Amino acid sequence: MSVPPEETLRADLVSTAHALHARGWVANHDGNVTAALGEGRYVATPTSVSKGAVTPESLIVVDLDGKKLAGTRGAFSEFKLHAAAYRARGDVQAVVHAHPPTATGLAVAGVALGEPFMAEPVVSLGPEIPLVPFGLPGQNDAAIADALARADVLMLANHGALAVGPDLETCLLRLELLEHLCRIFVVARQVGGPKRLPIEVVEPLAAKHRSLFPRNVRDLASSYPSAPSAPAGDAGRVVADALRRFGR
Repeated sequence: MSVPPEETLRADLVSTAHALHARGWVANHDGNVTAALGEGRYVATPTSVSKGAVTPESLIVVDLDGKKLAGTRGAFSEFKLHAAAYRARGDVQAVVHAHPPTATGLAVAGVALGEPFMAEPVVSLGPEIPLVPFGLPGQNDAAIADALARADVLMLANHGALAVGPDLETCLLRLELLEHLCRIFVVARQVGGPKRLPIEVVEPLAAKHRSLFPRNVRDLASSYPSAPSAPAGDAGRVVADALRRFGR
């Protein structure tokens, strides 16, 4: 997979950080954005800087262990969250973590979206959006890896949301759709609850998603021998298991 020039990635990263701030998906020093530069190097937003104030010059470069290789600012502790994503998936070239209010509100309440209730998000995001159990950075890498084996955007319990993708634009769009979907979910719950799509409808949509966004899932069994499964709600788990049996 070819990597854009570093100057281009830095500009994209700044634009993404500013978008997170402008949309109210981060506050104070919340959130973080990274993109792969190649050769084990990652350009990243620094710690203790508002995402609305990030500039190309304030960005840092780190290795996969979070060690700073370049830049004048400090590295952020949540890079372990990003590193878990890069280790889990060979196709991941960018990671965005933020706190979009509706998605985060559901995550801190421990409410998973469950199985699909709209068609379009299945094509764009896949049939499952896992709710990953809470863990401090570096403590729930196994759960994150397990969830990313079957999803491209995650809800993080008591924390926020995480999106991965081939580029920063895709990550931002996935977060945008997650927040939009969560807002619809909250409204639907107020008027009787969302009506789920039949599995015979979901499977062709999920197949379309897989063809558009193939995943390169790495075998991390030796690294995480007791990796727990991230919950997606009982009904959501039934759908996800069925999709894996029938063509995933």
